[in-house]
Amino acid sequence: MTHDIPAAQAGSEARVAPPVTPETLHQELKEAIAAQVRDIRHAQGLSIAAAAERIGISKAMLSKIENAQTSCSLATLALLADGLDVPVTSFFRAVAVESEAVFVPAGHGARIVRRGSKQGHLYELLGALRGPHKRMEAVLVTLNDESEVFPMFQHSGTELLYMLEGTMVYHHGEEDYTMRPGDALQLDGEGPHGPVELVRLPARFLSVTAYPDNTTLA
Repeated sequence: MTHDIPAAQAGSEARVAPPVTPETLHQELKEAIAAQVRDIRHAQGLSIAAAAERIGISKAMLSKIENAQTSCSLATLALLADGLDVPVTSFFRAVAVESEAVFVPAGHGARIVRRGSKQGHLYELLGALRGPHKRMEAVLVTLNDESEVFPMFQHSGTELLYMLEGTMVYHHGEEDYTMRPGDALQLDGEGPHGPVELVRLPARFLSVTAYPDNTTLA
């Protein structure tokens, strides 16, 4: 699933996706298993005959599996995994699953208000995935002549800073770090942190924060 894609890119006519039925899902699963078995066999340099012998099934049966002409029972999947020396889950990696993505064109990130906003820090949200085990937020931070230092940020999770432009001295815990373009700093967000000296402006850096599960993002 993607977001922020202009509607014009979808074409002049709305297209309705075909309905999902048990039959179509069953066929997709057979084709996914077929593709994985075939790719694994090719990667191991095995002919159908050699692979069938190692697996313990007939050459005809293996050919049907690789051409999605038959369904695999759990017992057959176990034989395939053992014969090809791969985990059973390898056969399901090609199965399409719904996943999220957030696309933000350059200069179109939403401006958000954070504790540093009162100090003249500009925050441009580049994307945040929410949901189980998807707790990451990326923000482009800009500091200019009107910005003030503010070394008292605290939050849960782990934060990665990557300096893009300018120079600043960034404080965390007991240490100060002079950050120039290309420098990176990873830190524990629960320790007080933030810029203590703005050396060369404008200063721009990417802030990526990974939050623990069950954290509510601001």
